[in-house]
Amino acid sequence: MKVTKATPLLVVDDIAPALPFWQALGYEVTAEVPGFVILADGARELMLQTRASIGEDLGVTPACAMYLDVDDHQAAAKACNPQRVLIADRTTPYGAREAWVLDPAGNLVGFASH
Repeated sequence: MKVTKATPLLVVDDIAPALPFWQALGYEVTAEVPGFVILADGARELMLQTRASIGEDLGVTPACAMYLDVDDHQAAAKACNPQRVLIADRTTPYGAREAWVLDPAGNLVGFASH
């Protein structure tokens, strides 16, 4: 398993007040669904997702999360010996195949293959 990209997923109460901060640093919204946005500045990327959206989607409300692009999302989720598998396999509206787990410390980690 190889990680090809790591993107921070920042957990927020509300996306709208957070956007001007990141836009002032050169980030632009590249994808948006209710409760979630992807921001990019060239090759740099970050994601904002509301606590409510994560709670509804994954059943947890973490302080922070990491989103990792990998060659095989299911193999990565199994190989890391997670504390708990939240979602073993799904396809998102933006075309990513994902698995979501909690690491041994309880941090949220998403694995995606495209």
